[in-house]
Formats: sequence, C-alpha cells, structure tokens
Amino acid sequence: MTSNFTSGNSTPSLVSPVIDSHLIKEHLTADSPLKLGIMASGKGSNFEAVAQAIADGKLNAQIQVLIYNNPGILAATRAQKWGVPAVLLNHRDYKKRKDFDKIIVDTLRAYEVDWVVMAGWMRVVTQVLIEAFPNQIINIHPSLLPSFKGVRALEQALDAGVKITGCTVHLVTLEIDSGRILMQAAVPIERDDTPETLRARVQVLEHRILPQAIILAAQLHNR
Repeated sequence: MTSNFTSGNSTPSLVSPVIDSHLIKEHLTADSPLKLGIMASGKGSNFEAVAQAIADGKLNAQIQVLIYNNPGILAATRAQKWGVPAVLLNHRDYKKRKDFDKIIVDTLRAYEVDWVVMAGWMRVVTQVLIEAFPNQIINIHPSLLPSFKGVRALEQALDAGVKITGCTVHLVTLEIDSGRILMQAAVPIERDDTPETLRARVQVLEHRILPQAIILAAQLHNR
C-alpha cells in the first residue's frame, strides 16, 4: 500500500508502505516502550523528529542515549534540550573501525539500548556492531535505494538527471545502504533544484517516515 500526501512545503510526495492501524495500536499499547540508542554526526534533525514523535504519543519508545562522533554538533544540543544523555565518541581517537565500534557497543549496552537508529551517522560500521544488535539497527538514507548509495546521494540524483528521489529507512548490514528496505518516501525533483533545496524537501519526508519505520521494524522483528 502507498499513501499520497502533501508535505509541509506543498510538494506532492509518496510514502510506502502504510502501516496497518492494528499494528500501530498494538505498538502504542505495548507495556514496554522500545529502548532506542540514536547515533548522529550532524545537526540531529532526525533525532528531534523521533523525540517529537515520542512526545506526541505517536511512538512508544524511550531514547536512552544519543551517541555523536563530531564535537560541538547541533545534535548534542538538541539532546540536551530533550533531556537525553549525549555521549561523544570521537572516531578520530581510534585507529581501527572495529575498536571504535566496540566502544559504541559498550556504550549502547550501558544505556540498555535494544534498537539502534542511525540518524545521519556518517561512519561505516563493522561486524562488531552488527553482531551485537542483529537485525536491530536501522538507518535513514536520502535516496530511493538501491539507487544512489553512499555519500552525496542528493548530488548523485541531481547529476544523474532523475526526476524523482526521496529517502529510505532500511536495516543495516555490512554492505553499505543494502539492508532490507523498511519504508520509503518519494519526492519529485524540480527543474531548478539545488542540493540544498532538494535536501530541505527530502528531510521533511525523513522526519515523517523514520518514527513510522521504527514501529514497523519492531513489529516485523517480533513476528
């Protein structure tokens, strides 16, 4: 199933799939909220979207911790505003990716995290993290995967001349941006779009689908 809607800037968009209302009710009435660990490398707008969804009663979850890897980023400030512990783990302090991921795993476990949400996390992860949270790590990526994997996805879309792009929430695997797709949202590319104007519209959709995809991932995992 798909859902047509108009985003906040009046751009026609499309979201798929639509979560069954019974699944949403089952999630919202569950006794135990999902315990989330969010990882971010930048502004943290998707972190805030998840926090707002929780506050609005649209997501039955608790954000246990925000892990961030770049000192002084806005994501840490947003975590403070929401009363969420923010832990700086600077990847530059570790020579090996596996050593860095080991510290991430230790931190997530210390905060009793069940689900890991990569919300603008700009680091490649290793088997160390994936094996610690099997099928319980999700990522949001600014393209309609499998198209335009990796960095600068919006620029890739503009350079390719495609007419539609969007965002994807997927499970994380060792292969970059290749895990099972959970939810996607599409938006048309306008003739005069720049990476900045396109990013603004895509982020509206990211903020919409990420909380929904967390629900969907948890429901699928429990089946």
